[in-house]
Amino acid sequence: MTEVPLDGFPERVRIVDVGARDGLQAWPDPVSTDVKIELINTLIAAGVPQLEVTSFVAPRAVPNMADAREVMAGIDRSRGAEMTALVPNARGAERAIEAGVDAMVVFLSASESHNQANVNCSRDKSLAAAAEIARMGQDADVPVYGAIATAFGCPFEGNVAIKDIVQVAKSYGDCGIAQLTLGDTTGMATPRLVQERCRTLATEVPAADIALHFHNTRGVGLACAYAGLQEGITRFEASIAGIGGCPFAPGATGNICTEDLVYMLQESGVATGINLDALIEVARRTEKALGQTLPGQVMKAGPRLRRYEREDVRSSSGSRA
Repeated sequence: MTEVPLDGFPERVRIVDVGARDGLQAWPDPVSTDVKIELINTLIAAGVPQLEVTSFVAPRAVPNMADAREVMAGIDRSRGAEMTALVPNARGAERAIEAGVDAMVVFLSASESHNQANVNCSRDKSLAAAAEIARMGQDADVPVYGAIATAFGCPFEGNVAIKDIVQVAKSYGDCGIAQLTLGDTTGMATPRLVQERCRTLATEVPAADIALHFHNTRGVGLACAYAGLQEGITRFEASIAGIGGCPFAPGATGNICTEDLVYMLQESGVATGINLDALIEVARRTEKALGQTLPGQVMKAGPRLRRYEREDVRSSSGSRA
């Protein structure tokens, strides 16, 4: 492992695994509570410091999140990992606080049309709900983070103007929400857009603490994360084995893979505090539990220096070496 990070890279980053929430919210089959709890607990054991574990939304809208309270109750909290949950409104916030989350995540879309499709209301109403949840969080001493969906493009409107991102970030700031995530909901991000948005927000909203959340829809998710590292970003969201996809965004696929991201960081000399071998095992177990081939690459190939016995590998002559 390289001990010194690549030039311009941070020495350490914080990985947030969102597989149990973003990864499973749109899964076509029901996923049992026990499977979710095992997934979360094995990720914690592998050293993942923060997880978005569930969403306190209406069960009819996202059936796989109907067991939010039960999932929270089954999590091993002894290792000190931070457990966050997505909340859409005050009722969801009440349930999340009662369930003992460490932090709540509010969300809205940078584009008006996707916000209507995603939560069936305007951006202004979503911002009002975020402000209410922020007040509830302050009263309960539960931090509130803000997510901005379609931050790199909208499946209905196309390009999203940077001024709209800045406006939402400032509105969050007015509510006392400083930790923001730029969400690449349908994989429309490019390294150039990442650079533009990170630099503009650093200038226009300097108090914002930015995280990046990429989907690998067009195969450039890790390239976008690399661009974020070059801009000094130190928080990234990813999903174990690459599961995920927004149910209200056409063409959305899974998030960038947590284990693939950790591998890239490790090979770049950037510390995460996560055991890559243990993470690979979690990814493989997740694939088995879900009964479907998942898109993770490192879980299939292993680390760069994985070795094989020559006698176990077929030679060019057709026989084993």
